[in-house]
Amino acid sequence: MKTHRVNPGTTVKLTKIASDDTEKYDAKDDGKTRAQKQTEDLLEKLRALQERLYASGSRSLLIVLQGMDTSGKDGTIKHVMSGVNPQGCSVTSFKAPSTREISHDFLWRVHQETPAKGRIGLFNRSHYEDVLITRVHGMISDKIAKERLERIVDFERLLYQNDTTIVKFFLHISKDEQRKRLEARLRDPEKRWKFNPNDLVERKLWDKYQSAYEDAISATSTEEAPWYVVPADYKWYRNLVVAETVVAALDGMKLRYPPLPADVDFDHMTIE
Repeated sequence: MKTHRVNPGTTVKLTKIASDDTEKYDAKDDGKTRAQKQTEDLLEKLRALQERLYASGSRSLLIVLQGMDTSGKDGTIKHVMSGVNPQGCSVTSFKAPSTREISHDFLWRVHQETPAKGRIGLFNRSHYEDVLITRVHGMISDKIAKERLERIVDFERLLYQNDTTIVKFFLHISKDEQRKRLEARLRDPEKRWKFNPNDLVERKLWDKYQSAYEDAISATSTEEAPWYVVPADYKWYRNLVVAETVVAALDGMKLRYPPLPADVDFDHMTIE
């Protein structure tokens, strides 16, 4: 959806983007039902396109998911990628770097996880953590953060030039919605395991994280690797936007199944 795409050179202000926006889908009438039906139709198309991507082996797709705690990264992967052939898809979550990873440049561990041709790779948190949490907690200076953002642009351009299409999603929720979701985790015995006391510590740094995200998105939304700021207070609308964007990215590859071997007569072949 072009309305959520961050055009190159845009200065993003998250406070000016409504996290509860549902565009033409009114949450109070049948908008949710219509959006969910449209999402299911898109997922059918996604499954077919992924099969063609896998068969062609000519391009790859990298999906980056970022957002505050409880913004729905796991839920987005679970719903939007449902039914996709797991043989052609991988999910990577970047935690605190190991001693070995720290001994290399900050993109070293990331490059190894980028999708090979024919595959879809999902980053549930990503290389952007190294200019977000590190900056918010004062582990790197603003100068180093700026330099890293420049290296990220170069890195993503390299991937693009090697036939990887990149789409990046910031799942945009309000602070009030985060509070509701954290409280829901505490009340639900089946979701309580997700609660981490450190989430409350990070929540106190909300404004700093919002500022860091604004800088990162503004500096790295390019033609080769655009950012989409997805209103995510309503999960059903979030799923629709991500599904539509991913389908459009695959559709834009103009993928074809590989040609049949010229020396094989399939019409007259018999298998005994």
